[in-house]
Amino acid sequence: MPRASRSPTPSSPPPEPDRGFPPIAAPDATVLILGSLPGQASLAAGQYYAHPRNAFWPILASLLGFGADAPYAERVAALVRAKIAVWDVCAAARRPGSLDSAIARDSVQANDFAAFFERHPRIARIGFNGAAAADLYRRHGLPLRGIASARLPSTSPANAGLDLAAKRLEWMRFLSLPPTFQARRSAPA
Repeated sequence: MPRASRSPTPSSPPPEPDRGFPPIAAPDATVLILGSLPGQASLAAGQYYAHPRNAFWPILASLLGFGADAPYAERVAALVRAKIAVWDVCAAARRPGSLDSAIARDSVQANDFAAFFERHPRIARIGFNGAAAADLYRRHGLPLRGIASARLPSTSPANAGLDLAAKRLEWMRFLSLPPTFQARRSAPA
């Protein structure tokens, strides 16, 4: 018996786009970390960087001194205290799976960065979490307004070209922490 095709027929509508999250950002944020679009694990959990092998939380935890396995609200609060905002370039886009290379470029709806920068005037640096985020931002002609920016190594598990230590070093340089910085953790109660 022949297998049924799973691709849409010419008359069927395209699949619904994945939709991103609101930003993690306090009004006094000075750094903005931009990803491309939440992956499937993040969308299912309703949390940024929820894939268990994504290095985002382990890297930021080691640099800022919080537990990578702390509850999500505590990790978010640590970023806010450090004046780090997190968002994605895409408000919505079609993407089967979680790979950035699978984002249908013609389906991208960019987030409203003009309004974001209006509400967060102290943003002085943008770190793009991987090449796809940087490319999407530039492709959509989004505003940099003289804000320093850097393409950081992707924290995605799909980025196997660098090990965790090398990724951490690049992120540490971006965040302007000295290489000898040792995050202090509060003693457990």
